Parts: sequence; C-alpha cells; structure tokens
Amino acid sequence: MSASASASAPLTVAVAQPVCAESGRPDTVVLNVERHATTVREAGTRLVVFPEFSLTGYDLDAPALAPGDLRLAPLVAACAETGSVALVGAPVADRDGREYIGTLAVSGRGVEVACRKTHLHGQEVERFAPAGTPSVLELDGFRLGLAVCADVAEPGHAERTAGLGIDAYVGSALYGVSESQLARRDSHMRERATAHGVWGVLSTGAGASGDFAETSGGSGVWAADGSLVVQAGDGAGEIIRVELR
Repeated sequence: MSASASASAPLTVAVAQPVCAESGRPDTVVLNVERHATTVREAGTRLVVFPEFSLTGYDLDAPALAPGDLRLAPLVAACAETGSVALVGAPVADRDGREYIGTLAVSGRGVEVACRKTHLHGQEVERFAPAGTPSVLELDGFRLGLAVCADVAEPGHAERTAGLGIDAYVGSALYGVSESQLARRDSHMRERATAHGVWGVLSTGAGASGDFAETSGGSGVWAADGSLVVQAGDGAGEIIRVELR
C-alpha cells in the first residue's frame, strides 16, 4: 500500500521514450546521453523515467556502464541545471564481476545504480545475473519501487516491492508491437497499481532499440485505482508529464 500520504508537495514526473541511437557503434552511449540530456531539459520535472537499456539500446553484448563513466557527464550536468533525477537503463557490473540489467539514477550530484533486474527473459540469462532483492528509491518524501521490464509482468515482484512501503511502482521496459504485446503492456501496470493501491509509472521504448527494429511506445501513468491518467503514442521522442500526489 501507499507509504506516504505524508509527502506535502506533488512529485512532477516525466515519462520519456527517446529516439535510440543505433547499437554497437563507438558513439552509441555518447549519442544517447546527449538525447537524454536534451529530454531532461525539455521535461522540466523532478523525475524523468527512461526505458530499459535506454543508453545502449537492447544490445545484450553492450559493455557494462559504470556510474563513474565520463560519458555520463552531460546528463549529470542537465540534471544539475534542472534539479532533476533521471532513471536510465544500461548493463551494469558489480565489483564481484556479476553483471545485471540495471537502472541508473542520475542527479546533479552524480550517478548510482538504483535497480537491478530480477526476472530475466530469453537470452538475458546467458550473461546477466538476477537481482536478489527489490529496489526502492526515495525522492522528496515519495517512495518509488523500481522494476525493469519482465519484473512488471511478475505479480510477485510488485508484491515484494510494495511490502517495503511504496507510493509508486515505476517500470522501465520494452514491448513489441503485436496486439498481444500491447495488451500486456497496458494490463501489467494497471493490475500492479490496482493490487497495491499505488501509482503505476511505465516508460517503454518506441521505435528501434538495439536488436529490436520496432518497439511499442505507449508509455503511461496509471492511478491507484487502475485508471489510465495519461499515455504516449507509439512515436519515438514523445514525453508525457504528470504530478504524483
């Protein structure tokens, strides 16, 4: 259930589905960082949520990205200018050598790994390890439960995360464009929001992303009763905004 009806001011949130640079190029991350920085400035919100693998595209061979990577500096600068926190997707590695599909939290103070994906899908298991515990990010009195793609599809992930006390369940994902994938995209977050009485926030890719020539778009925000508050179309480059209370 919601942890904090106590947050005194609304949390302004932008959900982005940026144009993703072609994967596997020497400058893929640099180009995506530049586009993320532009999006943060355009959004003008406290929190900006990006899709899974947003900095590399869905490329299971992309090198892990360290929080201290100097290529992230333009995004740190954009967050410093706007007072924003950006949640961005990339492969990450721990000191023990294990690699994860991660969400990085970028602010004006720097970068940290905020979430590691728990439920791996398909060939992801050949490289990446699953996270062992849920992740919650606290921002301005709001507790945000974080999820990556297939995590959102597993009711147990939201249940464990909600057990830590959250105000919103925030997912970064990629969905295909088939009718069944579109139905899953919309039903997953609606069901999680309703089950736990929290906001549901989903950023999902649009257009090409790495191995995927096309992804669904349709990022959205759902209220605690499961009703759709706002949803993007299928175009890459769209941003939607909402206030969480």
